[in-house]
Amino acid sequence: MSAQDYDSQLLESVAVRRRRLRDALLFGAQRQRRTVDERLGKVFAGVVIAAVMCAGCVGWSFVSHRVMGKAPYGTSVPVPTPSAPASEPATMSPRPADSAR
Repeated sequence: MSAQDYDSQLLESVAVRRRRLRDALLFGAQRQRRTVDERLGKVFAGVVIAAVMCAGCVGWSFVSHRVMGKAPYGTSVPVPTPSAPASEPATMSPRPADSAR
């Protein structure tokens, strides 16, 4: 066995021993629980990221429609009809969204 092989083998065994000691110190006898906790954390992080992205898309849509001056669901302000007689009160009828353009 050459000195180069012995050195690399020694370094690898020291790295393995340090990793095992670190894992034993952090997780103790609950080695199997560690993988479940890691997976649960990743799932939770994914759900949080998805929720933030959805909220960002909804917010961007709202802001962009406000900036452009268009209501996202048509007009919400009723417009009085001009054909109402003077003796009757004016009735409010919403305009279709297509006529607002």
